[in-house]
Amino acid sequence: MPTRRGIIDLPATDRRNRRPVPPISEMTRIEPVHLERLDHQGIFTTGLLLEVSETTTRRQTLADQVAADITDVLEWRDEALMLNLASFGPDEHQLFIQAGIEGLRDILDLDLDAFRARIVRAARELDMDAPTPLTMEGWWDQARTLEDE
Repeated sequence: MPTRRGIIDLPATDRRNRRPVPPISEMTRIEPVHLERLDHQGIFTTGLLLEVSETTTRRQTLADQVAADITDVLEWRDEALMLNLASFGPDEHQLFIQAGIEGLRDILDLDLDAFRARIVRAARELDMDAPTPLTMEGWWDQARTLEDE
């Protein structure tokens, strides 16, 4: 595969479920200056961000390359993991923001009932249909599966 500034160019699709991988521009925790620096490094999707920040050493290298703090990289990773949950798109991202859930850690801090209650309340506040209980349970379970990421 051809490379772009040292990063392998991957298709912007998750091969397992054929859905688009969210661009990092959808993330709310990355400041514009860091978005530009990440793009310069060839990191333009959440999948690529997760790949290049997979280990402690890689996170530190990325932080150094984009003049960020390691804490910033951990927050970006936390949000990127959330954005890559199955059946998750821009509408769901807005729903989670309304619910005060900015990343995977926020999901992990809630038990299933509290998580569902927050999502249902946020949907009501946004005047949109709440996801099905099965979908919400799926997100909650996925968060637990990704807990060590």
